[in-house]
Amino acid sequence: MMLNTIPTIIRALMLLVAMTALPAFAKQAFTEQGFEQAQAANELVLIDVYATWCPTCKKQSKVLDAYFSEYPDSKLKVLVVDFDKQKDWVSFFKAPRQSTLLLYRGEEQLWFSVAETNKERIFARLRDAEQASAAE
Repeated sequence: MMLNTIPTIIRALMLLVAMTALPAFAKQAFTEQGFEQAQAANELVLIDVYATWCPTCKKQSKVLDAYFSEYPDSKLKVLVVDFDKQKDWVSFFKAPRQSTLLLYRGEEQLWFSVAETNKERIFARLRDAEQASAAE
């Protein structure tokens, strides 16, 4: 009987490992249409100017992952601008470099940050904006 349950236990463990490897939130590639739709819906949007080779961007991504793990019901939408391939949008957002974060509610820019990796500061800005949006 014990031998029959081993494959089931192994499958369950493999599923658990696969689930923990998934990000806690879904980043979306930035598109003009997606951004305009989010603005029109007055959604809270974090623009993440990201480069795959950027160590600061990777640290920010870990902080954002932790944020969405801690606040799984977050309504924050994350749109990723590819620093290397979307130069027009990098310029549009006046991002001086990769690792720039911009927070919008509708058309209003609420926050602009460059190279911030401090978990407490990022969490505070995002939570404050979410709580203000929920109060409206």
